[in-house]
Amino acid sequence: MSPITQHAHPWLDDLLVYDPGKPIEETARELGLDPSDIIKLASNENPLGPSPKAIEAMKAAAEGVHIYPDGGGYKLREAIAEKFGFERNNVVISNGSNEIIELIGHGFLSPGDNVIAAEHAFVVYKLMATLFGAETIEVPDPGFVHDLEAMAAAITPRTRMIFIANPNNPTGTMVGSEEIDRFMEKVPDHVMVIFDEAYHEFVEDAPDTLRYIREGRNVVVMRTFSKIQGLAGLRIGFGLTTAGIADVLQKCRQPFNTNSIAQAGAIAGLADEEHQQRTRELNNEGLAYLQGAFAEMGLEYVPSYANFILVKVGDGDAVFSAMLQRGVIIRAMRGYKLPEWVRISVGTMPQNERCLATLREVLEKT
Repeated sequence: MSPITQHAHPWLDDLLVYDPGKPIEETARELGLDPSDIIKLASNENPLGPSPKAIEAMKAAAEGVHIYPDGGGYKLREAIAEKFGFERNNVVISNGSNEIIELIGHGFLSPGDNVIAAEHAFVVYKLMATLFGAETIEVPDPGFVHDLEAMAAAITPRTRMIFIANPNNPTGTMVGSEEIDRFMEKVPDHVMVIFDEAYHEFVEDAPDTLRYIREGRNVVVMRTFSKIQGLAGLRIGFGLTTAGIADVLQKCRQPFNTNSIAQAGAIAGLADEEHQQRTRELNNEGLAYLQGAFAEMGLEYVPSYANFILVKVGDGDAVFSAMLQRGVIIRAMRGYKLPEWVRISVGTMPQNERCLATLREVLEKT
């Protein structure tokens, strides 16, 4: 009898599993290190942790976990809508902003369709497209910046969506309002544009993509509580879009796709502007420090608008492994077709200093 796996969708054969930043606990087990002696600057997490107000809200919510969460996320969707000037029916909450990508695929992608993304954009766009039998058209990004003109030119009758990460992960680059406006003028009605703005809050005077939703365009803007909010472990994010698109996405999600503790923490974190400002200030200080040090060391790097830096080190895998042995976790970039580069998240200043000292030591020995 043939194994059941032969009946799996054929387009899954070459699909690679997403490889996240290496966890501290796993590193400690494998290398026999004390977890408290390991620093992780691999996944663009908030080194300050969650808002104290979010922690209190989550503790209170924990007492009610014997009750199913509000599947519709009424309070969180109301809070998001009020903050950004929308109605609740414009908001879809999700198990991390990644789930918005999946919901869009469920609702709008079929085998034979294609999606467009920058060559060095977030790898999950391609993974999700492949999951639904769609092709990904990867458009070159000179200087690691999205070439929106070329992306518009790549649209075909089978194109269903275009992903624009702004700032982009893993490059940290950003496209401005004028480029986006020119691009949006060229997008036909059969194409949806998804702006992935996971790092939006780190940017001063970021482009206003929400106005396209108010204009009724086929646009989804994705945001997350994982980064500046420091709630990555909760897996909570959201999408803002037109009421019509949101209605489709709501039909595609699981009944209880976000849990009650995550919803409570997100509501409190969203309102804590002081914690977000402290995070921005720490990040700006760390970016300046690391980028200045890379320049002094003669290392090529990509100036970043986010909370991480892409830096060229020669053999990214070797540098990653050597730093891991010393208890410093960074991210190798071979999976993004950048084998000579690593991505380093901004941490606290002591973490940044240790990371830099370790990098110097490793480069001197390689």
